[in-house]
Amino acid sequence: MPESGRTKELPPSLLTDPEMIDACRVRDFTRIFRLVKVRAGIYPSMIARQCELTPSRVGEVIAGRRQLLHMDVIERIADGLRVPGHMLGLARRAWETPAALVVAQRDQPEAVDVSAGPKLLTGLPGVEVDSILALAAGTNPSPSTLRALRSSIEDYWRRDDEHGGETLRPAVVGQLRYVEGLLKDRRPTPIQNGLYGIAAELARLTGWTYFDARQYQQARAYFSEALQLAKEIDDRPFMANVLACMSLQATYQDKPADALALVSAAQDQARTETGTTARVRAMLAMREAFAHATLGDRKSTHAAIAEAHGQFERIQPYDPDPAWVSYFDEPKLIVDTGIAHGRLGEVAIAEPLIADALTREDPSNQRGRAFHAFWLARTQLQRGKLDQACHTAIEALVPAAAVSSERVTGHLREFYEQLAPYREVPAAVAFEARLRAVLPPPGQRMPSSIST
Repeated sequence: MPESGRTKELPPSLLTDPEMIDACRVRDFTRIFRLVKVRAGIYPSMIARQCELTPSRVGEVIAGRRQLLHMDVIERIADGLRVPGHMLGLARRAWETPAALVVAQRDQPEAVDVSAGPKLLTGLPGVEVDSILALAAGTNPSPSTLRALRSSIEDYWRRDDEHGGETLRPAVVGQLRYVEGLLKDRRPTPIQNGLYGIAAELARLTGWTYFDARQYQQARAYFSEALQLAKEIDDRPFMANVLACMSLQATYQDKPADALALVSAAQDQARTETGTTARVRAMLAMREAFAHATLGDRKSTHAAIAEAHGQFERIQPYDPDPAWVSYFDEPKLIVDTGIAHGRLGEVAIAEPLIADALTREDPSNQRGRAFHAFWLARTQLQRGKLDQACHTAIEALVPAAAVSSERVTGHLREFYEQLAPYREVPAAVAFEARLRAVLPPPGQRMPSSIST
């Protein structure tokens, strides 16, 4: 918003306070607005003016009677109150200077309320010291720096499978901007190319977390950023990987023609790179099968499935597979094959494939287990196995409750809608009761755990 409309900044001591950080991480604007009022002296009417909201709306949020979920509103709050984008899981805002160059004005020390107990982080340096230290430490990245960053990415993906990406996103975005800051200086080609590759992976991971949260516009922006970063070093297999992610998102947005165009572009990128491995080609062929199945093209779907299996059979233990495709193992090939058949309505073929893959699913992959159990329940319902379908769906709620994934919870709600003709059947009643116990309404967070 224009500078003339802004009256007060948030003090660095508030932006670095653990309570404020946590409130921003979960986008709890009731807590955020209360902290802004108490700690920064910015009252509701001023919050409303700076964030382009109505005073009554701000009052409802502070009272806990309204949630703010729309991305454009969240972005206005970030810009109006000058909350750094990464704190709210957003891209760096236009008004933010590069993190390594920020030297904020320190406030006078606040009076300490001893009765409130010890404050966390009281012994840590201020944000301007952190920035200076980051600038000094980040001037000469080495091969070990690249290895450490890649190790972090592998850990992010593991935790994304186990818990979902919502809570990881601020850390991933922060690391992405850190790496992009390192790219501003010219370095030896191997280091510079390594940094570009890492930045591309971090941008794709960020896009994936937004896709999994069904925030498609933000996802597309980060996927596009990943494409541009990979293009800088002509990493065609990775560009194909990003395009495949965008194709999958298009199927969720009910844009099957776009999905096919994007995966075709991905395969074009892979074909122009002689080093593209059989595993990568198999994954891309399966994404093509999804696009054809969404279009209802049976013949092309079957051909793409056959291509995926043919490529998978060519995989050798010594293939130089990139780390980002390691997830595409045999159970994943089988379950995706089942899902593609299921999209075509070929549920008699789909059901045993998905059921077999589920028995071999990595127990730590909570989202995968929930997602694939949903597909199994859906195919069972289509085959008229109502009791079995409801039992499978109830089992899917266990891993679904352990992971923050609006994509998964959305699928489970869709399954509930499919049960409309059977609302009075005991199995459907049991599923509905369990669903309501563990799955909150849209926009609310799921409990961290449920009993089995």
